[in-house]
Amino acid sequence: MAYYLGIDTSNYTTSLAVLDASARQVVLNLKRPLTVKSGGIGLRQSDAVFQHIKNLPPLLEEARSRLSRPIAGVGVSVRPRDEEDSYMPCFLSGRAAAYGAALGAGVPVGEFSHQAGHLAAALYSTGRLDLLGGEFIAFHISGGTSECHHVLPEQEHVFLCRLISHSLDLKLGQAIDRVGVAMGLPFPAGPEMDRLAQQSKAVFHPRVTFQGDHFCASGLENLCLARIRAGEKPEDVAKFCLSYVLAVVEEMTRIALARCPGLPLIYAGGVMSNSLIRQQISRQFGGQFAEPAFSADNAAGAAVLAAWQQGGLKL
Repeated sequence: MAYYLGIDTSNYTTSLAVLDASARQVVLNLKRPLTVKSGGIGLRQSDAVFQHIKNLPPLLEEARSRLSRPIAGVGVSVRPRDEEDSYMPCFLSGRAAAYGAALGAGVPVGEFSHQAGHLAAALYSTGRLDLLGGEFIAFHISGGTSECHHVLPEQEHVFLCRLISHSLDLKLGQAIDRVGVAMGLPFPAGPEMDRLAQQSKAVFHPRVTFQGDHFCASGLENLCLARIRAGEKPEDVAKFCLSYVLAVVEEMTRIALARCPGLPLIYAGGVMSNSLIRQQISRQFGGQFAEPAFSADNAAGAAVLAAWQQGGLKL
């Protein structure tokens, strides 16, 4: 039994997870959402760092009290993507905690990107850990990222992500959150938007805007705000918003399959927790979705990547 600790400090959630690599099972998946003021649509980085610093000690203590043996390694998210200029201060708090935990346990640390963690968590959740050394199409759609990649194995970062399609302006999660907050929902608004949309009997077939292989999401926000001003029922506004996002994801999927036919389709990121999108894309394209706990921000992927990189995870 070998335990690997994962830490992720994204802009909206402090996450800690532990993988039992021998059993290939996540035994702890702990999260504390960061607090956003009522009516707000985001956090300053300084506020996010401060909240992570407050959240990490009790999460680490909870993990320590619940584990039956020491950890064998640590994985941590240290940047948004595996690109040279990819940087956000919020990840520094997690990095500091990871090195402290590793020093105390006398074990190595693996540094990964937040995006790589999302992909690894999705592979774990969908039962496709075999793709850690394989080729697939990955969607990472959230409040900070709305991208589709052709993923290839790569030694240094585990994943080599070649961009296929992405947003040219607003991210899809941003648009959902802005519409939800405009309707008086708490931030982040995704779960409540999903709940509201399920109450709607309306059927929408929105037209989406693409420029080549890429899309614009600012039009979605404008269309929804116009519907709110016109007095449309909240559940119908939510259904329209999510139907628009579904239409974007459908088109992204068609573009990806045209470029890389036959590859597995893996969907991750908070937006991909939405029930409407999961049902439709699974039925149409056979896409595989991480369970919500491993689709939204989490540290399980960092733990999986540490175990893989450090030789504790055998496939």
